Amino acid sequence: MRNRVIAGLLLALLSCLPAAAAPQCAQEILAQAKQALGGDAWDGIHTTHSKGKLTTSGLTGQAESWEDNLTGRYVEKYQLGPTSGADGFDGKLVWSQDASGEPRAEGAENARQEAADEAYRNALGYWFPQRWAAQIECLGRKEEQGRPFDVLRITPQGGRPFDLWIDAATHMIDHTVEKADIETRTTYFSDYRTVNGVKVPFAVRSTNGEPQYDQYVTLEKVEFNVSLQEAQFRMPQPPPPDFAIAGGKSSTTVPFELLNNHIYVEVKLNDKGPFRMLCDTGGANIVTPALARQLGLKSEGALQGRGVGEKSEDVGLVKMGSLRVGDATLSNQVFAVFPMEAFADVEGIPINGLIGYEVFKRFVAKVDYEHYLITLTSPSAFAYKGEGTVVPFQFNAHIPQVEGALDGIEGKFDIDTGSRSSLDLLGPFAEKHDFAAHYGAKLEAVTGWGVGGAARSLVTRAKVLRLGKVEVQAPVTELSLQKKGAFVSPYVAGNVGAGVLKRFNITFDYPHQQLIFERNANYGKPDVFDRSGMWLNQSGETFEVMDVIGGGPAATAGLKVGDKILAIDGRPVGQLPLPAVREQFKSEPPGAKLRLTIQSGEQKRDVDLVLKDLV
Repeated sequence: MRNRVIAGLLLALLSCLPAAAAPQCAQEILAQAKQALGGDAWDGIHTTHSKGKLTTSGLTGQAESWEDNLTGRYVEKYQLGPTSGADGFDGKLVWSQDASGEPRAEGAENARQEAADEAYRNALGYWFPQRWAAQIECLGRKEEQGRPFDVLRITPQGGRPFDLWIDAATHMIDHTVEKADIETRTTYFSDYRTVNGVKVPFAVRSTNGEPQYDQYVTLEKVEFNVSLQEAQFRMPQPPPPDFAIAGGKSSTTVPFELLNNHIYVEVKLNDKGPFRMLCDTGGANIVTPALARQLGLKSEGALQGRGVGEKSEDVGLVKMGSLRVGDATLSNQVFAVFPMEAFADVEGIPINGLIGYEVFKRFVAKVDYEHYLITLTSPSAFAYKGEGTVVPFQFNAHIPQVEGALDGIEGKFDIDTGSRSSLDLLGPFAEKHDFAAHYGAKLEAVTGWGVGGAARSLVTRAKVLRLGKVEVQAPVTELSLQKKGAFVSPYVAGNVGAGVLKRFNITFDYPHQQLIFERNANYGKPDVFDRSGMWLNQSGETFEVMDVIGGGPAATAGLKVGDKILAIDGRPVGQLPLPAVREQFKSEPPGAKLRLTIQSGEQKRDVDLVLKDLV
């Protein structure tokens, strides 16, 4: 789930106004729209301040924005239920601020393009191209719900295209349509009122096509040509520390379990626990509904949560007094309440929630995959003296993103301890470079299961993955087939998971935006894809077959989706942890034979599963 709750909501004032350097048809349409919205009165608008009510997903709050209409700079602040935050652009730097007050420079291409579009609209680039250039084209007359519209496509310099829909009868701006990284968002404008001679939409609705998550802003105050200071647009300074390490120590070390290539640590919440939590470098704070109830916390709202799967889930919010990892404590944290209980069937172990970004943002975190330890160090006390390879990164929202290449083809790669895979190539990047044909990838399988359900991919093997100056040989590579969710972004080449990361001990230095890779004992080991040819989930005291790879060992043994595995080599699966079975399917050599007791409907039978390499 993204922290930016109101990004794109406060476009009502100036976000859909016309342009000048455009084809003749566009100039005429835009001139008519300008006249309908106030004409020459807009020429005297230099700054804007607006404030209004924000409503979405069962939560209400306030939103406020300041805009420099001569340069496009802006800052937006919001408070929504138990959370709050801000976003801004100072003319060069795009930044965000989360509920704890922690600021973050947004360096990813998606964020930069989003900010360029918003700055263009704030600068009234439609009418004043000298402020912010753009390409404008006419898409012609279109009809929607019986109404005719003149539609223009505008691509601001440094931004991405968005469509401007103008009511052909009234010449009023009706809505915009913009394709973001993983969704298309439509923003509707209504309740136009006159302020200082210009017409402003006081009601704004933004939707991604799922009405239960629509976002509404009802403006309560609009004022023009207010005095704005340069400092208002700059990224805020960090707040006073909301974290500490007990006993005045500068670091703390905690053990972790590596299960299904996922990191699990024990944490205490509100001085209760410990609770087993998944640790994901880019993950938000999450607790399950059951744990929230156990802690006496009442969830607010039903925001949209997404992951690699194609479905989304409702996410509530709670305020947590304390989060403790080892001797490190974070205070007053916002947690999402998300139904991860079903994910426990995927993992084969009980799960209470997730931590990651908020912890890693405050400390320098070393993940020692060789010895299964995480060390958190206060940034002021950190000084690296090893011989590891330093790789700088930008933030892609919460996720560290590095420049890299796959077999010589450059791209941007997210570093994700929350992924069990080695390398997932996102659909747009894989299609652009036709990797399926390049690698001869024909093996289709379920390769992951998370928020939104199963993720399917074509599985192959690349030659060399480069991350900064770090190189990894022959990683198992999955070409995503997802049509929705996190893996459809055109801005990211790939997602690097634990299959690659565990070859190193990695220091995540978020305060200085750098990663430090140190090779460990796993570095030279071959990367192995599952040798059973099937995906299993926990189902009570059995394992259920959720996917079978055509021509793979499971298919050869006669297994089908829906079959239940009751025993392996005579041992009831109720005595076998699913993570250990998955590891067995990867670690035992090709040709190894396992005797499975299977239940298909009412029938039971024994089959031999002969493992083999599939890629």
